[in-house]
Amino acid sequence: MTLGDIIRSYRETNNITLGEFATTCSLSKGYISMLENNINPRNNKPISPTLPSMAKVASGMGIDLDTLLKMLDKKQPIQLTSDKAESSIPTLIIDSKTADADKEFQQRMAHYAKFLGLYDQLSSSNKEKVASYTKGLLSTQQMEEDVLAAHARTDVEQASDGVQHDLDIMNDDSMWD
Repeated sequence: MTLGDIIRSYRETNNITLGEFATTCSLSKGYISMLENNINPRNNKPISPTLPSMAKVASGMGIDLDTLLKMLDKKQPIQLTSDKAESSIPTLIIDSKTADADKEFQQRMAHYAKFLGLYDQLSSSNKEKVASYTKGLLSTQQMEEDVLAAHARTDVEQASDGVQHDLDIMNDDSMWD
């Protein structure tokens, strides 16, 4: 089933209107209609919901995002963020059969959805702070990995003449002027 089929089936089974479902999901009635019809009226192309939007749909249905992703049996385009400025972030095509077999993938998607749901609520200036802080964390992580790699390198056995050569260089004060 497509996301639209899943939503329509849920609404019909639970006898709720499009507007009631939209309110439950904290999404607009128009957006839920686009999801159900799987068409973006602006460009007449299949709609590509964001992970946070899909998480809201799942929540409105009383299920988690992982369960919703498992229900999809066709390829479903999904955007990682709703921020139009983040155009460098690709749209994913999720094949639910592949996703079923890959628990790590499903966990990542759930983490992305949770993170992006929070991120989307931030002001523009705070989004910049998140990006800056994340870059700092990545830099620190790289340095830590480099230090660990350097320490691991000391476990390499060297020939005795190589060790002596290193000691000679270290003890030769003329090399350090």
